[in-house]
Amino acid sequence: MAKRDEIVQYINNLLNINEFEDLSVNGLQVEGKEEIQKIGLGVSVSERLFHAALQENADMIIVHHGAFWKNAPSPYILTGIHRKRMALLLKNDINLVAYHLPLDTHPEIGNNAQIMERLHIEPIQPVEVGFLGQLRAPLKLEKFIDIVNKELQTTCQIFPFGPPEVHRVLVNSGGSSRFYELALKNNADTFLGGDMRENIVRELEEVGLNFVHAGHYNTEKFGIQALGKKLEQQFKLKCVFVDIPNPV
Repeated sequence: MAKRDEIVQYINNLLNINEFEDLSVNGLQVEGKEEIQKIGLGVSVSERLFHAALQENADMIIVHHGAFWKNAPSPYILTGIHRKRMALLLKNDINLVAYHLPLDTHPEIGNNAQIMERLHIEPIQPVEVGFLGQLRAPLKLEKFIDIVNKELQTTCQIFPFGPPEVHRVLVNSGGSSRFYELALKNNADTFLGGDMRENIVRELEEVGLNFVHAGHYNTEKFGIQALGKKLEQQFKLKCVFVDIPNPV
């Protein structure tokens, strides 16, 4: 058992949340019970996630995509599905905690670092929210895609506009395709991201860059799991990841 505020403060410090200008409200979003024995982990808030966490008897839910965003039209008005979700938490005295950009960028447990570790990409340097890396040995693009599909448990959409071999990769999880110029500036031949915009396709073709669209959900499910392992070690409590597959 651990105290809510001790857990939140530990994560806030671990992820250096004060260093980020983020649209997400990072940290504690909904206050629940003070004593925590079990934590439910998920990628994004939803009724389905909340019900699953309740079934697990979780006292706290930690997500990557939380309930409150500073750019929302009415971020703190509880109406519609927003009200129903919050009612579940308040009725059951469940804490909701969220970490967005800080959980993407962390050099050990962040989404991008975790992807690079799974794909055996040697890190070179952080590039804004993402990470630039080098494969230990060059791979044919088709072979690289096979590895991505297996290790990230996804089915990639590939835009093969660059070299037929993959050497240098920029990994940037989530909605990142619009940042492809960062890959070019850092001499990457391949960009691995989590979304694709219609206009970006032709731009990638014109600049000659491979883009691996691995899915927003499937590029952002590993950081939260790695955070859970940290919390289990630090506080000797149980963390359960609730996998709610999303093809987008």
